[in-house]
Amino acid sequence: MGEQHHGLLTEIDHIGIAVRDLDAAIGFYAGLFGAELVQRERIESDGVDEALIRVADSYIQLVCPFREDSPAAKFIAKRGEGVHHVGYRVESCAEVLKLAQEMGYETVDKVPRPGSRDTTVAFIHPKAAFGTLIELVEE
Repeated sequence: MGEQHHGLLTEIDHIGIAVRDLDAAIGFYAGLFGAELVQRERIESDGVDEALIRVADSYIQLVCPFREDSPAAKFIAKRGEGVHHVGYRVESCAEVLKLAQEMGYETVDKVPRPGSRDTTVAFIHPKAAFGTLIELVEE
């Protein structure tokens, strides 16, 4: 199985959920769970409006496409609304991304890039991760 690497995941950062109506989704979490909306922003590079809802030390990240060519819009068109990706916190996004590439795993990003909340992020392709799009998140 090769060399194993321990402790690179520090915690679950967020669960990304693709939605068609951001206000309705925020209302659902606020109304049913009393959840706190902690941030809302437009992420031009990804073509989505994002809302972060705090759950303990993690988040529910609601993403709503505002461009038809965005990955989230394509996801919704193909699969409908729902869980889009899982964000894992790591100490070094660059280190884990490089390790994944060295191990032959397909990545969406070749190098880390800026994410929301002043984080650094990179994605590992679902083909490499048993059908789950993984976002590496470095705070």
